[in-house]
Amino acid sequence: MKNFKYTFIASALAAFTLVGCNDLDTEPLGSTITADQKEAAVAANPERIKASVTAMTSAFYNFGKIFDESYHNDLGYPTIMLWTDSRGTDLVSEDIGYNWFSMAVTYEDANYTYYGTRLIWSTIYKQLNTVNSVTAMLDPETEDEQLKFYLAQAYAIRAFDYFTLAQLYQHTYVGNENKPCVPIITEENADAAGSVGCKRNTVEEVYTQILTDLNNAIAILENCDVVREDKRYVSLDVAYGIRARVHLVMNKWAEAASDAKNAIKNSAATPYGMDDLSKPGFSDINDASWMWGIVVAETDRPVTSGICNFPSHMGSLNYGYASVGAWRCINKELFTSIPASDVRKGWWLDETAYSPNLSNEEAEYAAEAGCPPYTQMKFGCYNDEVYTSTNANDIPLMRIEEMYLIQAEAEAMAGDAAAGAATLESLIKTYRDPNYSCTATEAIGVQEAVWNQRRIELWGEGFSYGDLMRLKKGVDRRGAGFAAHLIFNIPAGDKTLIYPIPQAEMERNPLIGENNPLIDALPTPVTE
Repeated sequence: MKNFKYTFIASALAAFTLVGCNDLDTEPLGSTITADQKEAAVAANPERIKASVTAMTSAFYNFGKIFDESYHNDLGYPTIMLWTDSRGTDLVSEDIGYNWFSMAVTYEDANYTYYGTRLIWSTIYKQLNTVNSVTAMLDPETEDEQLKFYLAQAYAIRAFDYFTLAQLYQHTYVGNENKPCVPIITEENADAAGSVGCKRNTVEEVYTQILTDLNNAIAILENCDVVREDKRYVSLDVAYGIRARVHLVMNKWAEAASDAKNAIKNSAATPYGMDDLSKPGFSDINDASWMWGIVVAETDRPVTSGICNFPSHMGSLNYGYASVGAWRCINKELFTSIPASDVRKGWWLDETAYSPNLSNEEAEYAAEAGCPPYTQMKFGCYNDEVYTSTNANDIPLMRIEEMYLIQAEAEAMAGDAAAGAATLESLIKTYRDPNYSCTATEAIGVQEAVWNQRRIELWGEGFSYGDLMRLKKGVDRRGAGFAAHLIFNIPAGDKTLIYPIPQAEMERNPLIGENNPLIDALPTPVTE
């Protein structure tokens, strides 16, 4: 397995930006088309709208769509999951050549010329372009049930995309409402954005757009008879779940609790049981816990590449970058805090490199491969085949456990700490640790207890950095197990914690305005 990581110069490559978007798969129809013209266009070519909706979901997991196949971390949304988790405190990894996310670990990606920020930016805006082509084709007043379902998909995914961008290109919502965030591009202004550029909207304006789209998606799905083919599509419970996340970040506690409850009520999903979690897993979208996810086929290009896929970078027991030294480990202090009675303790090797969750074959391979202590064993191999190179694992985007955690935090912060504590205790005691008790009696205490459970439960699923940002925790890696030159204590609100707008966007979009404050130097390591 050859490592190409340092043989290419990002600034020499071309990728999608808002202005000069000639490499896009689809072109928006524009905002001047009448409802009758839209209806006629869809009727004349019904397969186009279906294909566009399929393309929206496929865009979550593509290899080499922003740069080229020389960049082995150009994987769509899983890139953002791995990138942001690598910036935080709970996913510990090494600064080595096989770690394609090492510049997130070092914070070298905070430079606006670095391809990491451009990869995130372009991945999302490329998907948004496809989304906007769908909203441009469809009449919001259509009575066709299938078309309404397609429109709801576009609204929900557009909201998800802008929510992702908003959390990375500006500090969290509360206290930063009037600061510049990212440009809002919809079917209404897509043509102008492509020709003359588009300014950055404020944080509040972006969140208004997010909630408008989610409200529209929910209103459609509440009265739509179409049932999704599989969990790659957004259903009513998923739309509620996305809005619950948004309200949580906005500190709209009552709304977040209500949305989480509605997500649970409308979902057929049930939490993983303790027996389910006593072995490596999290690879099948059909698992009862999953509400929404990325469906991966053996024939998909990330899989046929062998090493350019999420399991390659995350997995410990399959063939890939992680298994040759780019191990993904848990924060040592976080691991130590997990009681032995909690089934999730086995998601990672302990200090002696042992996990009770492994079969004899898995344990032998982990020892032979040299998995260090605290290496993750949460994510298993495709078809449970140790050292498989067919890395066709599905990837979770939303699980029902998250909704209970949102409900618990939001209930407490909305003024009912006892209810929040009870919700949290019921979830953990029933499904994770029979000895668990939430002893917090104040809202902030419950919030902290929920955060600790989120750190464990959602580890490796792309939530940890967003939680640090919304809770204004900063990034404190002391005691986590990072190498000495990677131990940082970056305070909340520091300019290093948000991404700069990519250089290519600043150069090609004349209306973009000022960039985020650029870093003067990399963070200074601190002692344990």
